[in-house]
Amino acid sequence: MASPFSSDVGTPGSEGRAQLSRRSLVAGASAVGALIGVAPAAGAAPAAPSVVWPSVKRPADLSRIVSWSAAELSVAIRRRTVTCVEVMSAYLDRIEAVNPKVNAIVALRPRAELLEEAAGKDRLLAAGTYQGWMHGFPQAAKDLANVKGMPTSLGFFGQPGVPAASPATADALVVERMRSAGAIFIGKTNTPEFGLGSHTYNNVFGTTFNAYDQSRSAGGSSGGAAVAVALRMLPLADGSDFFGSLRNPPGWNNVLGLRPSYGRVPGVGNEQFVQQGGTEGPIARTATDLALFLDTLAGYDVRAPLSIERDAELRQPGKPGKVSMRGRRVAWMADLGGYLPMDPEVLEVTGAAVDRMRGMGIEVDEVDALPTAPGFAGNADLWPTWLVFRHWLIGGILKPLHDNPQLREKMKPEALYEVEGLLTGADGNPAISGIDAWNGSVKRTAMYQAFRQLFETYDYVVLPTAQIFPFDAEETWPKQIHGTAMSSYHRWMEVTAIGTLLGAPTLAVPGGFSGDGLPIGLQVIGRNHDDAGVLDFAAAWERETRFVEDHLPPLIAR
Repeated sequence: MASPFSSDVGTPGSEGRAQLSRRSLVAGASAVGALIGVAPAAGAAPAAPSVVWPSVKRPADLSRIVSWSAAELSVAIRRRTVTCVEVMSAYLDRIEAVNPKVNAIVALRPRAELLEEAAGKDRLLAAGTYQGWMHGFPQAAKDLANVKGMPTSLGFFGQPGVPAASPATADALVVERMRSAGAIFIGKTNTPEFGLGSHTYNNVFGTTFNAYDQSRSAGGSSGGAAVAVALRMLPLADGSDFFGSLRNPPGWNNVLGLRPSYGRVPGVGNEQFVQQGGTEGPIARTATDLALFLDTLAGYDVRAPLSIERDAELRQPGKPGKVSMRGRRVAWMADLGGYLPMDPEVLEVTGAAVDRMRGMGIEVDEVDALPTAPGFAGNADLWPTWLVFRHWLIGGILKPLHDNPQLREKMKPEALYEVEGLLTGADGNPAISGIDAWNGSVKRTAMYQAFRQLFETYDYVVLPTAQIFPFDAEETWPKQIHGTAMSSYHRWMEVTAIGTLLGAPTLAVPGGFSGDGLPIGLQVIGRNHDDAGVLDFAAAWERETRFVEDHLPPLIAR
């Protein structure tokens, strides 16, 4: 493939211009290779999945369009209850009113241009052409993913002293699939530089603020996506996750996210076999929307050899609403018996949520440590295994930028930390060698086997989405939790490393609120490839709690 950097980046010779994989850096880890264009895949997504669709009436006040679920919006457009122009107008009005307060959507295209594109969608419907269940949906891709005709900044390119990226020449694979289902791309959602860290700020577009308190962090790296969905500026949002980026931002903004089983949602880059950490996935406000969107993003692609076929059960998001959780078994791991430093109120709020599971007939056991197996010692092995994995992959991906002195001086300390952790060592550890990478992968495999045995007893493993509530947006990252110093920019989110290392479907659902109204979520880890099972849980939990519906962010509460 061509170099991921445009010819006007201004790097001398070939330094800093090696081909990098966008897939390798998705969220939590970012995507320098997101600048790589890929040709569209043959074939389009099915026009409308066979599901139980809701009934919708035209509202007297068209500003209420943004309050519909994505499923309701789809029905209203398909049946021409509202026009695509009316939908676009309602969403752009909401963005105009709310986005300046939170900075979730960036690089917004001109209103007139978007309304004309929406009018084109209406003309297609009038002519009998229906593109898919997202026909006419306003969509903003995370700014790690290529959208044809738009620059991909990665939160880095375009800051002072760094040339802007050229417009992408082709869509990322997930963008292809959304476009095939009928979406209109209105702009991008904000992300941290290279997607590193769970706090969405950069020197290109600035900071994204929490939907519930604009003095607090939105989380990251899918912070812009989660805030946009929470504030009804988008019906859905794509996100990506290496280290909690489809879990922490939804948890901190009272919406749903899903890190799918590895391979469920494929991506295309110039490295497909080693990097098995980052993956794209859906963010939504309802379990049905989450399932519908996952179905759109999922499925095998010949360009991604480790991708897996679409699961027929994911095409029935109406089904989870009828599934009872009675008799299901949950391992509640909380803070791993005190191993994870955690805000006591996080434990209090999420513990109360787990008590509600008991009221649903779920059998809950408190499990105070990670399971062990030959080669994996449980809690003690979690962080060392993670550091090798993270430094090896992210350090390798970012090294071409690090090799360029002009770009290296603009990289944030967290990015330098990952490269230096690989090349020279960090946190008192030596450089990562080939045998370190091998041994780390063997240990990761042993961890998987330990959990495989645990899942013979339990249907789900449950943990908080974060170890603290949203922190002050002026901070770069929390330096301590409840008196315990954090050794690195990501140590405070260690709770999310578990789902990533397992490659298992890991759901984020709302878990409750602090005394001062800040949200926190629950991670629900399912068996390998049981994405349908965690969606069942999401639907049952939604019926039980109504957290999203009953707790609107103050900015949009009426």
